[in-house]
Amino acid sequence: MTKKYRILETIRQGQIGGGESHLLSLVENLDKSVFEPVVLSFTPGPMIERLKEMGIQTHVIYTEKPFDMSKWKQVKTFVESENIQLVHAHGTRANSNVYWAAKKLNLPLVYTIHGWSFHDDQNPIVKKIRVLGEKVLTRKSDVNISVAASNQATGKQYFKDFESVVINNGINQQKFNPDSALKNVREELHIPATDPLVVFVARFIHQKQPLVLIKAFAKASQQLPSLKLLLVGDGDQKEEALQLVKTLGIQEQVIFQQFRQDVPDVLAAGDIYVLPSLWEGLPIALLEAMAMGKAIIATAADGTREVIQHNANGILLPMENVEDNLAAAIVDLANDPAKRKKLGDAARATISERFSADKMTREIEQIYLKLLKK
Repeated sequence: MTKKYRILETIRQGQIGGGESHLLSLVENLDKSVFEPVVLSFTPGPMIERLKEMGIQTHVIYTEKPFDMSKWKQVKTFVESENIQLVHAHGTRANSNVYWAAKKLNLPLVYTIHGWSFHDDQNPIVKKIRVLGEKVLTRKSDVNISVAASNQATGKQYFKDFESVVINNGINQQKFNPDSALKNVREELHIPATDPLVVFVARFIHQKQPLVLIKAFAKASQQLPSLKLLLVGDGDQKEEALQLVKTLGIQEQVIFQQFRQDVPDVLAAGDIYVLPSLWEGLPIALLEAMAMGKAIIATAADGTREVIQHNANGILLPMENVEDNLAAAIVDLANDPAKRKKLGDAARATISERFSADKMTREIEQIYLKLLKK
């Protein structure tokens, strides 16, 4: 029997967000006759349970801090004890806590940048510190992977000699398939079949702008009282979002759900998927909604612009005056089923052509093999 390469896939958290969905998809699609993935997460959560159900060896070393030197030796001991041959870090925090172990053990290190940790709307000192952190991490890695061309362009703008390979996120189209047998989530949540349903599946964080979406939805629902909004996810703005819905008096039209494992079923229930992000790497939740043939409304954030063409496979809003523009776009699509179908069909075709999980995984495997054979 041929010996398999043991690959450490490591990520900052066990909650499921874009990077975590990417990792799950990668681990699921890796050629198990060649690679044996082991997952290290720095917090527990539903992703860990999912991986265990898949039979993937998974471990948690708890920290919520980047560059947490108090954990570095523990990580090194773990990597050594598991006979890891290559380390693949997904995101800044994970890489900041594994690169020291990888370098000490002379192991090849791959860093997937799912989105930079620095942004223009940060405090200038915080941004400067984060830029320096990313500079260290990208230089310590043997290969940097950018999930979008815009992600790569930002790296080149900030770091002299920055190099990366662009490998787009990929979606499992067997799982995200609107033609498959799906649960009736509308029935479960008592949403009438005839009511236009707007869906948001994302973390409740500043970057994703859930509060802006709620305000825009409130304006749209004044024109269309039958509109409903389903918000699925968790995060530090969840409480504020719940309060805002009460303040605006739209409790009857807005349904909150914690993160759910049955994302294809949730997406199938909706008519319109909205993602009003301030910035993105390459948003996996958006790609999943497109694979399900949904009409998309999204802001023209960096990574999103590479996927959505305005009025072709979705609606792309300018980054300014999002609340009013989003309200108008929701009303327009809610009133036009033919337009929704046209955009949704084109969105699904985009995923089939450009964003398959299989293509993504084969490209990453080639990087692994090249480094392992050096």
